[in-house]
Amino acid sequence: MPRFMGFVRMEEGVGTPPQALFDAMDAHIGERAASGVFLDGGGLFGTEDAVNFVVRQGEVSRVDGPYAEAKEVVGGWALMQYDSLEEAVADQEEFAALHAKHWPEVSMVATLRQVSEGPDAPGE
Repeated sequence: MPRFMGFVRMEEGVGTPPQALFDAMDAHIGERAASGVFLDGGGLFGTEDAVNFVVRQGEVSRVDGPYAEAKEVVGGWALMQYDSLEEAVADQEEFAALHAKHWPEVSMVATLRQVSEGPDAPGE
């Protein structure tokens, strides 16, 4: 069964989501956890304590947050499994619609990516 990563990207510092979104997400995730679709996930703290290790021309350097140049940050993630890509895409759209309905004043991007199960890239 294919696995997928879902990411939520939005501007940092937009505030706390409304309780209605938390309630809708609890129901949404609860249903998917009960059916075996939702494997794990959660929200992420801001970039104030983030640490990046950048590899450039064979050298490693550490860059600590916050990152003033960042326009969007990953605010949450989920690991899910579906029977098909079509089912995953439809569910990710439903997830995004929860945000549009319960937190319409925020701009966010819900990204879905399939997890590679081996050395070959998808489609090879």
